[in-house]
Amino acid sequence: MFYIADLHVHSHYSRATSKDLNLESLYQWARAKGIHVVGTGDFTHPQWFKELQEKLEPDGSGLFRLKHPPADPALPDMKVQDIDVRFLLSTEISSIYKHGDKVRKNHNLVYAPDFETVAGINARLSAIGNLASDGRPILGLPSRDLLEIVLESSNKSHLVPAHVWTPWFSTLGSKGGYDSVDECFRDLSPHIFAIETGLSSDPAMNWQWSALDRFTLISNSDAHSAPKLGREATLFNTERSYDGIFNAMKTRQGFVGTYEFFPEEGKYHHDGHRNCGVCLLPEATISHNGRCPECGGPLTVGVLHRIQQLSDRKAPQPPQHAPVFDYIIPLPEILAEIRKSGPGTKAVLKDFHQAISTFGNEFNLLKAVPVEDIRRQGSPVLAEAIRRMREHEVKPVPGYDGLYGVIKIFNDEELSRSSLF
Repeated sequence: MFYIADLHVHSHYSRATSKDLNLESLYQWARAKGIHVVGTGDFTHPQWFKELQEKLEPDGSGLFRLKHPPADPALPDMKVQDIDVRFLLSTEISSIYKHGDKVRKNHNLVYAPDFETVAGINARLSAIGNLASDGRPILGLPSRDLLEIVLESSNKSHLVPAHVWTPWFSTLGSKGGYDSVDECFRDLSPHIFAIETGLSSDPAMNWQWSALDRFTLISNSDAHSAPKLGREATLFNTERSYDGIFNAMKTRQGFVGTYEFFPEEGKYHHDGHRNCGVCLLPEATISHNGRCPECGGPLTVGVLHRIQQLSDRKAPQPPQHAPVFDYIIPLPEILAEIRKSGPGTKAVLKDFHQAISTFGNEFNLLKAVPVEDIRRQGSPVLAEAIRRMREHEVKPVPGYDGLYGVIKIFNDEELSRSSLF
């Protein structure tokens, strides 16, 4: 069966997350988005783990269902397509440690098949650091040693390097990472079968480096609020089960591909210095010797530059039988551009409510509904926006140094004041 998964999210126990980020809101927004499997996030946090045990029940496949799912939709009276949302036990761990002559800062995703395995992982990690301090705990534990703990917990537990290119906190990032996955995980690197590309890169960018051909490239939202679910997602056509998901990642049989940000929208795509408003391509950074041309301070080397530093191909070369990927723009951002307003404004929320009620869920609208059907429903401007997104007829303004980019669909003069519906 075909299904969509978002396997990197957080709870309200993580820093800089919404206080409403709970299982109920994740369930509601997964249905609004069209997501069938959602990571729980943060299972290392004692209070969140307690909530998971109280509110979830195993469905017999290694996934979990919400015991008492809310009857109300994410927005009052919004009509959504009926989706049976399941949860997968997951967490993200921040490892900060010295290896060799450098301080390494790596984020890793950990997945477990059942509560007993989670309890074992948590017991091991609690002896190393304070798991209650943050939903994404910071541990002085090398990524390689974290992987060893994960592997020892169960033959069904897995580790996937998170947002693998992010400058500050990733396996391959320019600030705190390594120059290869093997250097990071050393003797245990054969147990790494997938990497998360992150918002600032896409599979094509990763296909410039042959060393990554052996890894399945997954994408997830890293949502810090429930409405951010599905801004990136991973697609499967296999049994909807814990083993089905990870066997697909390992073998690529039943692994369909990913929905991606246009990578320019990621907040570390280009090089730059946010305080000075300086955004540069790699060649410009090199010409300035890595220093900001305005203040002389160090530039943050972004994902595009970092991939070019390590890659051994001049152009992307997809591995044989590589899964497909396609770009999306989150619906609230599309509606916000049309409205010339913010994504969280009342007008945009009203339009989002109408769009979901009409087309069932966000991914239906973004990827499945024919453009002519959208137009016939009374929204020519939204139909044209979806058409341009699908055809990649967009104008990116790249992100850099922690500042999100913008993907423009229209010129200002193209947009009228007429209503969407």
